[in-house]
Amino acid sequence: MNRQIGIPCVMMRGGTSRGPFFLASDLPALPAERDALLLSVMGAGNDLGIDGIGGGNPLTSKVAIVGPATRAGADVDYLFAQVRVQEGVVDTSPNCGNMLAAVGPFAIESGLVPAANGVTVVRIHNVNTGKLIEARIQTPGGQVAYEGEAVIDGVPGTAAPIHLAFLDAAGANTGRLLPTGSPVDLIDGIPVSCVDAAIPVMLVRAADLGKTGYEPVDSFRSDREFMARLEALRVEAGRRMGFPNAAGMVIPKPVLLAPPTRGGTLTVRYFMPHDCHRAMAITGAVATATACTIPETVAAALVGRFTMPGDITFEHPAGRLTVRLDAGRLEAGDGRSAPTASILRTARRLFEGTVFARPSTPSRTAMAA
Repeated sequence: MNRQIGIPCVMMRGGTSRGPFFLASDLPALPAERDALLLSVMGAGNDLGIDGIGGGNPLTSKVAIVGPATRAGADVDYLFAQVRVQEGVVDTSPNCGNMLAAVGPFAIESGLVPAANGVTVVRIHNVNTGKLIEARIQTPGGQVAYEGEAVIDGVPGTAAPIHLAFLDAAGANTGRLLPTGSPVDLIDGIPVSCVDAAIPVMLVRAADLGKTGYEPVDSFRSDREFMARLEALRVEAGRRMGFPNAAGMVIPKPVLLAPPTRGGTLTVRYFMPHDCHRAMAITGAVATATACTIPETVAAALVGRFTMPGDITFEHPAGRLTVRLDAGRLEAGDGRSAPTASILRTARRLFEGTVFARPSTPSRTAMAA
């Protein structure tokens, strides 16, 4: 009889996302074998992940894999995996900045990084994009602190602050801040901006698609005509950005933009890409904030003149998210200035133990049944 496969696992909340964290050494080295285990662990074949620990939503169907650094200047490697449980797909093309918030605490408590007394700086190499992120973790007495007074919208209560600085976010997947070479592209008559900073995004004014940008999250899912139109724009934007198979990927991410109504800089609706985020993705916030500094993008046109250093505050369905922008270096791909983006997040260790995978994953036919 085939026995289930036990894998050490820590479930953590990072920002407004949640998922299992694994040491790279506890998973198969071959991507195909690793992905098969992750599909089983997360409950592939059912939109609720009923036979696994997936949470029935893209925000809770995420995986972090952490190990020793393979890049100079980094302390640890972090590979992010978005598990699409219904389709049975593991996508490692994007990064996730919310899950990233829990990487530092996990690395310290796993013994990968020694803790300082006070604040521990962890330099994280995101394997998905090859980029470096600096995380500042509260470690009084050499122990990770989870309790504190920091508040982030979309998460109840307070927690210890975690400061993330995206040191070289430009060209995360394409090598260029503006992958199409232009701040604005016309797709089916609609002006969009294709920007790659932390993650590739397609920015579009909500009004240009017949929306206000202030709609509740669930209203988008029920508007099938709108979702089909947004997906067609996204796929074509992806093709122009260098992703000929964008229909089978979760990048680029579409972002609807509208003027603020609560004192912020912009109102945003961020898509993942086939459902609207209930808050705002951190990588998406970095990309959208960066776009605000690039003349002629649809974001910059809405924001107006912006001078660094400064804050960009996004109004999203769960509240607000602020990105601090400081002047950065020139982006090697096209010589444009790429700011350093910093964001406040929190994290919490939820439980640890052993998660069990089936010895084989269901076939695609069984998943579709």
